Amino acid sequence: MVTEHAAGRLVTVDATDGGRWTSLQLAGREWLWAGPGLISGPRTGLATFIDAGGLDECFPTVRGIPDHGALWNQPWDGSVEYDGAVLTRAFTPGTDTVSVDYRLEASPGYRFIWAAHALLDCAAGAVISAPPGTECRLYPEAAGELPWAWPDDAPWVTSSWPSPLELDTFGASDGTAAGAVLVDCPTVSVRDRGAELMMTLSCPGQPVSTALWRNQGGFPADAPYRSLGVEPMLGRVFDLAEAGPDDAAVIPASGELAWRLTLSARPV
Repeated sequence: MVTEHAAGRLVTVDATDGGRWTSLQLAGREWLWAGPGLISGPRTGLATFIDAGGLDECFPTVRGIPDHGALWNQPWDGSVEYDGAVLTRAFTPGTDTVSVDYRLEASPGYRFIWAAHALLDCAAGAVISAPPGTECRLYPEAAGELPWAWPDDAPWVTSSWPSPLELDTFGASDGTAAGAVLVDCPTVSVRDRGAELMMTLSCPGQPVSTALWRNQGGFPADAPYRSLGVEPMLGRVFDLAEAGPDDAAVIPASGELAWRLTLSARPV
């Protein structure tokens, strides 16, 4: 594995593996989950997404085609290109804070979903905080009783945070997995084992949300494991193909769009 420190020694990335973040060290601890050990080495050239843990840059969609976007299986050499769009990023370290500035160059009107697909190293009992009442689009994935009847052909069910699934807690293994999008929610925090991680995304004039993936031993069906994803995102849906008129980010007439992701942590 080829790694480099992208922000002092706070962030480590693997440039050969889609620019995946392999380490995030804030407030004296590691925040990124190392993954279920499904693969070693870069995923360059693979056609099917394999979960390696850490933080993947998902673009131009999270779900759908291509699954988890088109960046995870190609090397990152300062910038990365897909479908005529060029994405660059720059890390700036602070005191227990990392800011990441992104710039996307593409044709005006280009629509996309982007997510910082961060899988966190959290224990059962970790608490995810977001403003109460935030619109929550739910995507249950696996076995487990739901508190409602799932509508036929509905890609999601709309609820309010923390939702009937109590997504504000990473619980014990119960054989369930669920995805959710916290609509128009730019800031989320996670408390785990005496520390709090705050994640904030800023991109004026664009839909800014936070995606969640809570896997409590419900995915995949043949060999389930546990994982917790908290994912700042541009857009309001996982799949670009399901995006309504206001559910995706759009490149303005200038042909460029910039956004900033800020991560900070403190003891609690």
